Order: sequence, then structure tokens, then C-alpha cells
Amino acid sequence: MTAPKDNFSRQASLYKKFRPTYPQSLYNFLLSLVPTRECAWDCGTGNGQVAVELAKHFTHIKATDISEKQLQQAPALVNIEYRLLPAEKTNFADNSFDLITVGQAAHWFNFEPFYGEVKRVGKANAILAIWGYGLLSITPAIDAIIRHFYTQVIGPYWDAERKHIDAAYATLPFPLEELPSFTGAIEQTWTVADLEGYLNTWSSVQAFIQKHGENPVDACMVEIRKVWKEEEELLVRFPVFSRIGRISK
Repeated sequence: MTAPKDNFSRQASLYKKFRPTYPQSLYNFLLSLVPTRECAWDCGTGNGQVAVELAKHFTHIKATDISEKQLQQAPALVNIEYRLLPAEKTNFADNSFDLITVGQAAHWFNFEPFYGEVKRVGKANAILAIWGYGLLSITPAIDAIIRHFYTQVIGPYWDAERKHIDAAYATLPFPLEELPSFTGAIEQTWTVADLEGYLNTWSSVQAFIQKHGENPVDACMVEIRKVWKEEEELLVRFPVFSRIGRISK
């Protein structure tokens, strides 16, 4: 088994500040599938965004990640236990969880051992929900600049796993009884500075900087600021996709 990738420790503080937050409708959809809410596992929790939301509804939350720096950004709550663990091999007991969630992280996993772990630690009839979000849209003019940046400038610096995001997770293996998925959108109001901060969280941008010693976002933002005024607030939309399944024993 190859070692899991950690592409986000370097920019952990940026990630917490600028990454979009998932819509309440996603959580409502998941909660409708889980009648028993004793314990949930948020796998690939990052800075704990999903774990904190689940903690409002579950007695206990276990939240894991391979990035210690990301976990250091996560809020401390009495019913959340954070652990530095890979998705593919945990120390949780068999049949522990009513719900297992993975937000914008499943494409990094080693799939076969991960699903084996899910089936081991999930209770009978527990729910696994993995989801992600695609490329943002703002206005046609801004979208064209971002699309060029995404595909042409930093396209070669994306890890191969990014293809699963571009395919809305349709390319991921999913060896569970599949249920209807959640589709929706993240909608937030941003300034141009918020967009700049967000682009700097991209793993491809960090890879470009590592290789060339300069930040490709700078030139992109020069073009974007020609069509987006500094003080102007615009609606930003990210499409959300998911795969949801039931664990059978």
C-alpha cells in the first residue's frame, strides 16, 4: 500500500481561512438517512469543519486526518476526539459508527483498504457519505480567467487524483449498496481578496511554487482585478457532488 499524500499541511492556515463551507442542506440530507446518532467518524477531517457540524447532532465524533498541522487548526469540542490517523488503517473498534463522512478527501485515499476499514468499523446499515465540490463559478468573464488558470497554467501541477473531482466522483470505486446522492451547491459572497486566498490553497499552486519559486496566482489576479473591483462583493458558487452508500454486514 502506498503512503497517503499530505498536500495540505503547508497551507493549513490558509485552508482554514479560505476554504468554502458546506451547505446546511447537505447535513440535513445526511441526517435524514441516519436514525441512530450515537457515533460518527469524519475521515480526512482537515481543520474539522464537518466534524464540528456533526457534533451538533451526534453524541460522539471521531475525526481523523494525516496532517497534524491541519488538526491543529480544528476547534476543540467536548464530544469530538481528533486523531492523527490514515483513512486506510485506524484503531477504532469494529462496528463503531452510525455515519462515516469524507468531505473533499476521498480521492486521495487508497481505495481498497479504505473501503475495507469502512466495512469493519461501520455498524450494520450505517451510512458512508463521500462528497466534494468542483470548480467555482462567479461571472462569465471571471470564470474564463479561472478556467484558463486551472487548465493551462497550473493544469500540469495537479496530482492525478484531481481527475476524480473533475468527474464529480463518478470515477471512484464504490463497493457499497449505493443510495441516491446529494447534489447542490456551496454559495458564498466573496471579495476579490477572498478569491485570491482561496486559489492559494490549491495543492497545484503550492506544487508550482515549489518548482518555480514564484506564485502563479499573482499573474492570474492581475487579470481578474481588471474585471472585479477590490471592494465589490460577488456571489461565488461551487457545485457539490456525492456518493452515498449503506454498509451491509
